[in-house]
Amino acid sequence: MHQFPIRVYYEDTDMAGIVYYANYLRYIERARSDWVREIGIDQNAMREDGQVFAVRRVEADYLASAQFDDDLTVTTSIKHVTGARLVLDQVVTRDSEVLFKAEVTIVCIGEGGAPARLPANFRRLMN
Repeated sequence: MHQFPIRVYYEDTDMAGIVYYANYLRYIERARSDWVREIGIDQNAMREDGQVFAVRRVEADYLASAQFDDDLTVTTSIKHVTGARLVLDQVVTRDSEVLFKAEVTIVCIGEGGAPARLPANFRRLMN
């Protein structure tokens, strides 16, 4: 499990003063990028080798609103991994209150956008 802190800035909010819904997707993307870096996967090296991670699917639930200057935490945990895909649960909380939940399916694509197996070193880290 990985935890990533986020502070809500004014630019993240809409006219009602709450976090604009699409920004939760940005928050969970930042958390995933930080997690991948933390476990030792170099995405720049992957790209140079012709492979990148891509989001295949997101199922999201917006449960409560975050507001300007809130301190949030994005928790990322592995739901399951196969040779071709990684499914993650990501939860955004303020203190212990769950604001947003998402199930995110990640795949790997090669040059030209063709599907590829997840890198072997990545799969080993997931088991």
